Amino acid sequence: MIREVRRSTVPGGVMLGAIALLLGLELFTLSTVRDHRGGDPITVFVLALIPAVAVFITKGFFTVKTNEARVLQLFGRYVGTANEAGLRWANPFFTNQPVALSAFSFETNVLKVNDLDGNPVEIGAIIVWRITDSAQAVFAVGDCRAFVQVQCEAALRTLAMRYPYDAHSAGEHSLRGDTAAIVEELSTELRSRVALAGVEIVEANIGHLKYAPEIAQAMLQRQQAKAIIAARQLLVEGAVSIVEMALAKLAERDVVKLDDERKAAMVSNLLVVLCGERTAQPVINTGTLYGG
Repeated sequence: MIREVRRSTVPGGVMLGAIALLLGLELFTLSTVRDHRGGDPITVFVLALIPAVAVFITKGFFTVKTNEARVLQLFGRYVGTANEAGLRWANPFFTNQPVALSAFSFETNVLKVNDLDGNPVEIGAIIVWRITDSAQAVFAVGDCRAFVQVQCEAALRTLAMRYPYDAHSAGEHSLRGDTAAIVEELSTELRSRVALAGVEIVEANIGHLKYAPEIAQAMLQRQQAKAIIAARQLLVEGAVSIVEMALAKLAERDVVKLDDERKAAMVSNLLVVLCGERTAQPVINTGTLYGG
């Protein structure tokens, strides 16, 4: 696999000075030849060749922007990467290809996948990445940006299939309930997939997550039912605690003697009052539990 190799290049200002010196030398020689009214054929040939050499030298100039590298090739063979910003000069036979080293961000398409439970969910991610090896980015893959996007979507799809949307028990990981852990695993998965292209994943976040429209309403009803059940459980636990406290206080203060049947009736009435959704209605008791 081709790895990035730094290639030193000549500052452009130095070569501009060399070209100016070369042209100045030609002008001086021309004036000398004219003063002597002629010259030998070799001198004439050299004077004619100097402008062509100067033009050829100018083909070696190129500009390297900040946060950019230039991948240099000689007849298709990689010879190195120039990353010193400014006007640079290299062998005119070199071809150079710019590679941006700044960070890029993109949002994946919203993917519809089945979670671990088989429920269809929609998921999307926001990815921040940058190139760390210019040679790999150019030669290891055909189109670096397209490669990164496809691999990100493939990793996101794979990740979504490993977990349920909602956890079914305590300690179970889920897409909705453990976002931090899911994002960390997504980043790890992405780094292994895009390392081939000389790319570093700077940050990954879940940008879109919900049930697919065809089951969203049913899942909402299920979530509401779970919430109602949880609230009822809490309400019943509180009511039982109140009843226990009431019976204990009555026995402690010896307010009234209650046999098992009267205790059962009292517990039943208290639970109805405490757990009922409607306001309790008073009832006047004109008899006793024993029909007296």
